[in-house]
Amino acid sequence: MKGILGLLGRNPVPPTPAGEATDSVFFSTAFADQGVDATLLVPWDARAVEIGARRLAAGRGIKLMQHLWARDKHMCSLEPERIALLERFFHFATVPAGREIIRQDEYGNFMLVLLEGGISVDRRQPWGERLRLAETRPGDILGEMSLLDSGLRFSACTTLTDCDVAVLSAEAMDEMMDAEPHTACHLVALLARKLSLRLRMVSASLGENK
Repeated sequence: MKGILGLLGRNPVPPTPAGEATDSVFFSTAFADQGVDATLLVPWDARAVEIGARRLAAGRGIKLMQHLWARDKHMCSLEPERIALLERFFHFATVPAGREIIRQDEYGNFMLVLLEGGISVDRRQPWGERLRLAETRPGDILGEMSLLDSGLRFSACTTLTDCDVAVLSAEAMDEMMDAEPHTACHLVALLARKLSLRLRMVSASLGENK
């Protein structure tokens, strides 16, 4: 397990020496600010081991992201050079088919970008039925709601095929806010816009299925 964590993870950020300015911790502390017990969080490192994720070949993930986002009507406003800067903040991994990468009603502090493959998005209803909300395509973003608002996961996301994904954790988002603030703010604004549009679509779908 230690070997897998070392393969998928990055070196931890060293503690800030006394007297020096504190780095941004807005995203990584947001769950605590909401009163969420840290032991309830499901970080990517733990989920990666659980679902058998494997590290993607160096350089492949960011090239896929650049290609996909260049064709996205919202994300294309991030220039390829700025997307290249994101490589140091994202984890890139391959996940086998049939793995629940995000679970409904859990606290998770990471989001992911689907680079290749397909992922189903389902919501379990109070009476037990699973309602299919969507089947994602490469370039789609999942899990950003919990990253932005520190809330419970709204739906379950399961790989339909072997999938390549790019994962951004709350800690990495804070690192980005410090190291590349312009790019980070641009990314957050785009995530908020895409999330708003998706929520409108989900609301319409739920209304049709009442």
